[in-house]
Amino acid sequence: MEQAPIRSELWRGIKGCIPVLLGIIPYALVLGAQAAQKGLSVIEVPLMTGLNFAGGSEFAAIQLWTSPPHIVLIVAITFLVNSRHLLMGAAIAPFLRHLPKRKVLPALFAMTDESWALGLADAKERAERGLQPAFSLPYYLGTALVFYVAWVAFTTLGAALGPVLGDVEAYGFDMAFPAVFLVLMAGMWKGFAAARPWLVSLVVAAVTYLVVPGAWYVAAGAVSGLIAAYVLAGDEA
Repeated sequence: MEQAPIRSELWRGIKGCIPVLLGIIPYALVLGAQAAQKGLSVIEVPLMTGLNFAGGSEFAAIQLWTSPPHIVLIVAITFLVNSRHLLMGAAIAPFLRHLPKRKVLPALFAMTDESWALGLADAKERAERGLQPAFSLPYYLGTALVFYVAWVAFTTLGAALGPVLGDVEAYGFDMAFPAVFLVLMAGMWKGFAAARPWLVSLVVAAVTYLVVPGAWYVAAGAVSGLIAAYVLAGDEA
């Protein structure tokens, strides 16, 4: 089947990510403001968010930031928080096999929870419709590039406005973070049976968060979810 033009697929990705983008902007401002309150300059904030580009680990790093910073601790926590990308990459890998590594690796650098969820959902929908290749790289890049530019731009704006706004969490902006993930989960909902690994991961992560200091709850939730998915898949076989 003839593939859609690259430009139209890019535009489809840009349009498709706008509802999620509106939820990203508030917590980008929160991160930028918190970074400024920790002493990072308006130049240092976009360097951090542009080179690392992983919101969860950036929030964790800022919470641990001291002067001078504990680099080893921050690197370790960043690895733990970003460990979920191992599972995300494994889930999307079957849809990338037709692409050369020179295209896959830059695309994976720009992978966030939001672009991954949108790209994976779109690939599954295209596969059900018989479209090949199921994974549309231009669509995915349309979403990923918008998220990247917006994230860097609004974290920088948050850093610039942080001293003026004061405690931005008082405005409720931090609620945008869980709201975005709830929307993404709703879009991927396939019934309670398919959601059981999510529930296991949620419970284990919550308990670990309450009893173990640090960001170990991220790794605990990811590993328990993976084990639950494997065991429950064996039960259904």
